Amino acid sequence: MQETLDHAATPSAHIDAALACKLGDSGLKSMKLGGRDLLPIVQGGMGIGVSAHRLAGSVAAMGGMGTISCVDIRRHHPDLMARTQGWSSRVGQDDATRDEINKANLEAVEREVKAARKLSDGRGLLAMNVMRAVSDYAGYVKRSLEAGIDAVVVGAGLPLDLPDLAQDHPKALLIPILSDSRGVQLIIKKWERKKRLPDAIVIEHPRLAGGHLGAAKIADLNDPRFDFERVIPEVLAFMRSAGIEKDIPLIAAGGIRTREDIQRVQDLGAAGVQLGTPFAVTTEGDAHPEFKRVLAEARDEDMVEFTSVAGLPARAVATPWLKAYLKIESRLQAVTHAKKRCTKAFDCLAQCGLRDGLPGWGQFCIDNQLAAAMRGDIKKGLFFRGTGALPFGSQIRSVRELMERLLTREEAMALAAAA
Repeated sequence: MQETLDHAATPSAHIDAALACKLGDSGLKSMKLGGRDLLPIVQGGMGIGVSAHRLAGSVAAMGGMGTISCVDIRRHHPDLMARTQGWSSRVGQDDATRDEINKANLEAVEREVKAARKLSDGRGLLAMNVMRAVSDYAGYVKRSLEAGIDAVVVGAGLPLDLPDLAQDHPKALLIPILSDSRGVQLIIKKWERKKRLPDAIVIEHPRLAGGHLGAAKIADLNDPRFDFERVIPEVLAFMRSAGIEKDIPLIAAGGIRTREDIQRVQDLGAAGVQLGTPFAVTTEGDAHPEFKRVLAEARDEDMVEFTSVAGLPARAVATPWLKAYLKIESRLQAVTHAKKRCTKAFDCLAQCGLRDGLPGWGQFCIDNQLAAAMRGDIKKGLFFRGTGALPFGSQIRSVRELMERLLTREEAMALAAAA
């Protein structure tokens, strides 16, 4: 039976014992979330299928917050793929086509939550990442909550209606992903009218993160309004001035690679950090080994920013497919037109540059390309990645080793290496 979040516990009851000792030696503060004292480390949600139950459950078992990405998660379940294979390739599209694929994905959500819960062994927290931009956003949120997920994390759009969708689940944690103080103020003001406040807020820096980025256009990625040194103090000042009594933890995301990075944002007032790419390349990461190799070996100069089919700036490794696409992107956009149906008979996004013929938006099938990346297909895949060298370079190491590294002072690592 799932333990309730307000369970009275000792500070380290939800953290792996060895890592609790590491935390004590690190000089870092634990993060209180959902009534639990946790490691100040959140594993970001990465789709398609990069962060499924194995990665999320393993992170939670260490005492952090592990996150499943729900987008097209049926791809980790051969029986669900077999059930929907005919639908996915149907010529012509109708409501039954979409419904069958959405139904399979929602069934996969329940399976993934259950499997992650078993792996977590009662420690940490488990979250579901849902993109606001996906067409079945509401369905994913509701099914995740019904399945007993501890937290719902929403990015790629403003989740103004999340409190309404979660009204029957008052103990579930609601966590929006935002990039500047203006977005935070808007969410808090809108949610206050619904008698609910965020349980935490992820502050994601678009110049440093991977995947879809929280800026209106690529030219905005370097805007100083996104810098942690500006956003975190501004948000804290706003909450004080607004008289918000509830402690809303801020979680800094983007470019976090060391204990010193965590210390820096905690000194600014953040409660914890979120990392994506370093967790994606762990042995427990749910994607193909070749996917991990591509991300682990990529450097900042190997990455490129472009506009996704969701209309958002995105950052990924410049693989053969992405290079080839970018060479012809302008020609594709010049002849764009609305199509009668989704190329995958799926409608994964509420608005899609390719399907809806939107000028200036990406002109490719993101479900196809991300699924290829999950399988390790370099020739066809889209490999999202954040900036910065990874903690173990190009090595593939375990979640435990990554957690230990993030909790270890640089001088201690230097002494250990010299011994």
